[in-house]
This record gives sequence, structure tokens and C-alpha cells, in this order.
Amino acid sequence: MAILNEQAKGVYVIAVTPFEDNGALDLASVDSMVDFYEGAGVSGITVLGQLGEAPKLTSVESAQVVERVLRRLDGRLPVVVGVSAPGLAPMTELAQTVMDQGAAGVMVAPPWTTKTDDQSFAFYQSVGEALGKIPFVLQDYPLTTNVTIAPKVIDRIIREVPNCVMLKHEDWPGLSKITALRAASDKGETRRISILCGNGGLFLPEEMSRGADGAMTGFCYPEMMVGVVGEFAKGNVDRAHEIFDAYLPLARYEQQQGIGLAARKYVLAKRGVIKSGALRKPRPTMSALDVADVELLLARQARRLAEIGA
Repeated sequence: MAILNEQAKGVYVIAVTPFEDNGALDLASVDSMVDFYEGAGVSGITVLGQLGEAPKLTSVESAQVVERVLRRLDGRLPVVVGVSAPGLAPMTELAQTVMDQGAAGVMVAPPWTTKTDDQSFAFYQSVGEALGKIPFVLQDYPLTTNVTIAPKVIDRIIREVPNCVMLKHEDWPGLSKITALRAASDKGETRRISILCGNGGLFLPEEMSRGADGAMTGFCYPEMMVGVVGEFAKGNVDRAHEIFDAYLPLARYEQQQGIGLAARKYVLAKRGVIKSGALRKPRPTMSALDVADVELLLARQARRLAEIGA
């Protein structure tokens, strides 16, 4: 398996974690999910992310999910594993375990106790030292972590922590952050690292225009993200926006806190990607009206895709 580096690009889809209706881990659906993502043309897969319900898994289950994904892919695509933890010891232990299994790299979010610029830098400096040669993704998701990391701090991390090879950009609003980071690397002030963006792909065309290399998020139609990133790579900006626009209403619906992941898993189950759309408790459930909303959006999306020939 190739090791993650600064040249990573494309779509690294954030995988859901499939469960049975009773909450048990559904490993058979992990296989079908991996096959689906690979067939959709993603460049890599990220597991044990926040929307993969990682905090609801036991350590044994986390290892089972990673092992199953890696076995199914058999080296065909790189796998990034979320290893965020309250302390460096459990983070490092999990990171070493998944790298030994064949992962390409790991992803680390800052703890909520990080409040200042100096604390943000010190945390990731410690992460870099603890991981040694293991490459990692800096997950910048202040809407969830309540930790804001300024571009100047990220620049410092890039300069002084060599195994930070990717930024998962998930600030909102955050387009100016991408611009600032790319300006710094264009001037030779920092390394140019990979920037993949999250937030369900909601701002993907604008992020690509600002210099992002792709997406790292989990919209239930990865075909949208693959299409947008691919058209940008070919210079077809108008076509990229046309594809994005067709999926936007559903992507917007998915961004609701709580119910959004339930909607995502509902659609994935409807598409036959996973057997059940169940989340593990504690969990939100979709009402009949929620289901009707999604079904209406799916119907409108299908008509729009037919109109644009996508």
C-alpha cells in the first residue's frame, strides 16, 4: 500500500459504518460499501471519521472495520484512518496498529481543550513527534471541535511538522483560508500539502477554484464529488458546476445536524450499498415526513441529471 503524501488528490470518501437494525456491526455491508465506493471512482477511503460514528465503536470493532476495509481493497486504494483520541498514547497505539495493517495514513482532530494559537501548534507538534514517520491529516473542523486554527498556525505546522501531509479543510466559511494557505505555498514560504475539503461537498466547486485538490467527505452520491473534481481537473468548470447543481438540494439536506447522517444512510440503504440505514444508539430516526422529503429530492435529482445528461 502506498503511503499518503502531499500529492494526494481526488475524492477520499468518508465511509459510513454499517450496522444491523439491532445495532450490531454489519461487516458484510462493509464489503458491499467498499465495492460501491471503488466502483464510483473514488481515489481513497477514509474510515473511523466523525460521521462514521467512530465514537460509538469499541476498540475491537474499530479494528474489525479497518481490517475488513483493507482486506476488501487489497491495496487498490489508499485508506486513511481517523485516530483522534483524548491522549497521545491511545492515538499513537491505534495509528501504529492500522499502519501495520496496511493503512496509508491517519487523521487527527484537535481536542476541544485547544484554545490558543500556541496550543494548536503545540498539539500538532506533539502529534508529529508521537507518530514518527506516520503521515497524518490535520482535520480542521471547528464547527464540531470548537477549535479554530488560523492559516498562520497551519503554515507553521506545515513548516515544522514534516509528517503533516494533508489538511482536511472543513472550516465554514473557510474559502479565504484555502486562498491564504495556497498563497503561502505559492510564494515558497511553506510546503504545498494536499488540501481535501469536507462539509458534505457543499462548497466543493468554490473550494476547487481556490486551490483545493479534491474532497474528503461522505455525501451519499460520491459520483457527484468524483464528477466535480474530475471536470475541474479537465478545466471544465461550467460542467463541474452543472453536475454539482443537480445534487445540491440533497447535499444541503444532508447537512442537518443529527438527521443528516440518518438521511445519508437511508439513501445508501435504498441504493443497496448497505443493508440497513440504522445508526447506532443514541441516534436520531427519520420520520415519515423526513423520508418524504428525501424521496422528493431524489426524484427531482433524477430528473435534473437526465436533463443535463449526467
